Amino acid sequence: MQLHFSALDEDLPGEKWRAHFQKNWPAYHAWFLKEGEAARPSYLVARAAVRAHLPEMCPLWERLTELAGGGDHAARMLSLYCPTPYVSGCSQAIWGRGAPMLVRNYDYHPALCEGVLLKTRWEGVGVIGMSECLWGLNDGMNEFGLAVSLAFGGRTVVGPGFGIPLVLRYVLQRCRAASEAVEVLGRVPCHMAYNVSVVDASGAAFTVYLSPDRPMQIVDSLVVTNHQREVEWTQHAELTQSLEREVYLHERIEDPAETAETFASRFLAPPLFSQGYARAHGTLYTAVYRPVELAMEVRWAHHGWERSFRDFAEAELLVEYPVPSGG
Repeated sequence: MQLHFSALDEDLPGEKWRAHFQKNWPAYHAWFLKEGEAARPSYLVARAAVRAHLPEMCPLWERLTELAGGGDHAARMLSLYCPTPYVSGCSQAIWGRGAPMLVRNYDYHPALCEGVLLKTRWEGVGVIGMSECLWGLNDGMNEFGLAVSLAFGGRTVVGPGFGIPLVLRYVLQRCRAASEAVEVLGRVPCHMAYNVSVVDASGAAFTVYLSPDRPMQIVDSLVVTNHQREVEWTQHAELTQSLEREVYLHERIEDPAETAETFASRFLAPPLFSQGYARAHGTLYTAVYRPVELAMEVRWAHHGWERSFRDFAEAELLVEYPVPSGG
């Protein structure tokens, strides 16, 4: 299996974003209609939700909709209000010894990932992150050194709220500190269960559990896999080895001999690295965010990109993933 990755730099939404939209829109349009058009909120409902919960983002949403051609389906999909549900994997952890570091694996099917590392300066705020849902983020960091990432929370419940990639975008556009990010995560409704890691350049760090049917929970652990306080979807947890990955990450963080670099390197080897691509939980990339340095890396088995707000080179890369016999 293969995935084409791009690193794109565009301060304001323009031709690069439009080309990105046009390339990915057929797949997202099919995803939008997967459960039938009536299953997705109308434009008026979506607009009211954006205005109520993400008001500062409304002009940006309208600008992106215009660049996308102004269609009803595009506007509704880009609102990411009550989007089509989807399930991924992911491991992530915050390293707290010395300079803070956020490391994460994004586990999904290669055909369902945009593969775009996007540097923007929307609304006057610099953000670097891995694009999801065309303007949301799987993980990212802003120019103030606030870094965030998401992992599926291991619950199938769905409710009124926004897709988490847009919520993370909103956090990085509006917040400077981890405590501000947690306040935003607590008030913006999320449509599915997700675990979010948050860290800033001061070293302040949080793990929060989000669900559409429960209040946000702030937990002590800075390790995240694909369940919350306990396993509630046993089949998914066993398939993705959620508990095993969680235990392994705790062991590595607590090992006094472990260093930041050896810890980050663990993500490209079992049990964190997964080859379950055919089952939509194979590791597509490792992201390493260093808030103090305002720098990050994207790592693969045989390649790596280093990027920062001062030095961000556009690039293209075709990554091939090993698929074991039998998928």
